[in-house]
Amino acid sequence: MKNQKIAFTNSKGITLSAKLELPTHQHPKAYAIFAHCFTCNKNLTAVRNIARALNKHGFGVMRFDFTGLGESEGNFSNTNFSSNIKDIEDVARFMEKELEAPTLLIGHSLGGAAAIFSSKSIASIQAVVTIGAPSAPQHVQHLFQNSLETIKQEGSAQVNIGGRSFPISQQFIEDISAKNMTEILSTLKKPLLIMHSPQDSIVEIKNAAEIYAAAKHPKSFISLDGADHLLSNKKDSVYAGNVIAEWASRYINPAEKEALHTNEQVVVSIGEDAYTTDILAAGHLLVADEPEALGGNNFGPAPYDYLLTSLGACTAITLRMYAERKKWNLEKAIVHLTHRKDYANNLNPNEKSTIKLDHITRKIELYGALDEAQKKRLLQIADKCPVHQLLHKPVQVETILIENNKL
Repeated sequence: MKNQKIAFTNSKGITLSAKLELPTHQHPKAYAIFAHCFTCNKNLTAVRNIARALNKHGFGVMRFDFTGLGESEGNFSNTNFSSNIKDIEDVARFMEKELEAPTLLIGHSLGGAAAIFSSKSIASIQAVVTIGAPSAPQHVQHLFQNSLETIKQEGSAQVNIGGRSFPISQQFIEDISAKNMTEILSTLKKPLLIMHSPQDSIVEIKNAAEIYAAAKHPKSFISLDGADHLLSNKKDSVYAGNVIAEWASRYINPAEKEALHTNEQVVVSIGEDAYTTDILAAGHLLVADEPEALGGNNFGPAPYDYLLTSLGACTAITLRMYAERKKWNLEKAIVHLTHRKDYANNLNPNEKSTIKLDHITRKIELYGALDEAQKKRLLQIADKCPVHQLLHKPVQVETILIENNKL
């Protein structure tokens, strides 16, 4: 997974800290923003797990710290629910300018409520996800219920939330109290996925029911049964990420590549995306590429890696076929391969040469109740695999120029 630290200035001139996580095997098919929970930060374990699950499904994810939290600059005491909404909008604008406009917006807890509000003003957002979100922003007041009188009388108070002290001001209370979630949900007009745990002791499950009732279709609910509010158990956050990816794919439809087709065994296509190469082999889609150091995207094995893969697979299959025919107890065979170019005299000390030759080292592990004679015979059989023999024979490659799309 590619992980980039990003810092940018929001509309108030404050530097926000973010991390952009990208798929390792492809360019992102779409980008998502993740808004963290109240007084949390972008590095919460659950946030990282969800982002990585989305990466595996081809999504790029921007997770960021709200103003005054995590590594973002600013004073938390000067923030409120409205500033959280504005931060999300600023992240979306930054992404549209520097990367690509986000299409998926995910929010956890109060971040989920902020995601619903901000999605109204971000035109590129095609789908919204909430995780353990309150049905009304003012729900967070229960976290500092005992300090409300002090806040009212003195204008602010230091409140302990999750073992940390945060300054909560009167303007924060007034701001969240003025936000009408029901009104926003009734006019959202974007697909909404609501995820919530029935065992959530911080934001009760009834909040999910209220959000669902207020929202218009298309809307979906997924129970995170057994999870706590912070999705502390890795399996819960990974599950959430996988479900979000599958659900979002129904509503976010990036432009698809033209499907490969051929009347031959294999077809290979390369465009203008560096050295990334699409392959259709016997109906199976593959990708070949070069490392980034050589100018590629590193989205797949290099051509020589596929050559070794072909030899290794052929070797293993040949060993299995021979052992089955002989009824030998070969439980497993593992083939390790390395390719290098070396001077001929390094490979054979008796020869003096300045010519480099291709050299493949093949190491084989054999498992099972096999005697030494059987092992020795299997190593001999490895040299008889069709791909091995092909590499030792003269091969004629015929190259024909054809008109576009005419085979």
